[in-house]
Amino acid sequence: MSLDIESSSAATAPPGALTPAPGELAAKYGLSVSGARPGLGEYVRQLWGRRHFITSYATARVQAQYTRARLGQLWQVLTPLLNVAVYFLIFGLLLKVDRGIDNYIAFLVTGVFVYNFTSSSVMAGVRAVAGNLGLVRALHFPRASLPIAQTIMQLQQLLMSMLVLIAIVLMTGEVPRPSWLLVIPALLLQFVFNAGLAMVLARLGSKMTDLAQLMPFVLRTWMYTSGVMYSISRFTEHAPDAIRLVLQVNPTAVYIDLIRFALIDSFTADQLPPHVWAVALGWAVLTGVGGFVYFWKAEEQYGRG
Repeated sequence: MSLDIESSSAATAPPGALTPAPGELAAKYGLSVSGARPGLGEYVRQLWGRRHFITSYATARVQAQYTRARLGQLWQVLTPLLNVAVYFLIFGLLLKVDRGIDNYIAFLVTGVFVYNFTSSSVMAGVRAVAGNLGLVRALHFPRASLPIAQTIMQLQQLLMSMLVLIAIVLMTGEVPRPSWLLVIPALLLQFVFNAGLAMVLARLGSKMTDLAQLMPFVLRTWMYTSGVMYSISRFTEHAPDAIRLVLQVNPTAVYIDLIRFALIDSFTADQLPPHVWAVALGWAVLTGVGGFVYFWKAEEQYGRG
């Protein structure tokens, strides 16, 4: 039952008495604006309290994603593998960009799988709020739950795909060694980066309905500048320093290079950009924290208009 504070207070006030302002009554009885944005610390606390909902939502979406396909969850692995086959045909056999790259198959597969983690997180982030308006309008919960859940969903898919990636790397002659453990911190940093970027695009996508149509072109361009199919250090040997620096500190290229360095013995430290772990950490912190704050600032706007 709704209550009109101003009219009810006027009706009960003695003749000649001043009617209290609605704001004064709200403060007196501890009322607050419905849907108002909480403070940042309180927002983090609420989000942590919904952690089980976030993980359950992500898992349910993963399980439901391919329910209508005959091969079901197998498409989570088949899709990047088919992309690898196409890229190997075009860039490996036809354009010969594999020259000078040892174990090109492992090099290519790693690049495709790792880049796909970021690109799929971006696309899911764009639709995180805009594609769940019914849920946003019906229930009260921290809206950041949605892009974070979408990123967890993509991480779960990547972890399943990593089994195939490891199998391919082993078949190409690589041998497990302690450096393989570096995959864990590299993927953790990439996850934080992806989550922050997904939150930025979730806010933009909630207002810009055409953003989902534009992003595939942006992501395709990003892929071609991330060294997925070729070695950035080899192809930029004679490039201007500014161009080489921009390509080397490209966040997706940084995370791809770290995982290649961990898994491929012939991918040595001299092929990594300077201070690569500091750059990877910087991108994760800057995008993760910045994206979270940027999304939080528009919390009370989601689902309206």
